[in-house]
Amino acid sequence: MYAWLFRQLPGPLAVQILLSLLILAGIVFVLMQFVFPWLSQYSPLNDSTLEAMTSSAPVRDEGTHYE
Repeated sequence: MYAWLFRQLPGPLAVQILLSLLILAGIVFVLMQFVFPWLSQYSPLNDSTLEAMTSSAPVRDEGTHYE
């Protein structure tokens, strides 16, 4: 399939390689911008099983003090 697609691209070898890279970059862009964000809502990997650790008391910074 990839060989067929490569043969269908116009121009000499350098132009075919450039067009192949542009097509690949376009596919990656579409996947990252539209497909993966849409798909992530159906993924169980985003579900957290840990409760959020919240405290109403303020946290005191008792770090090391150098003099």
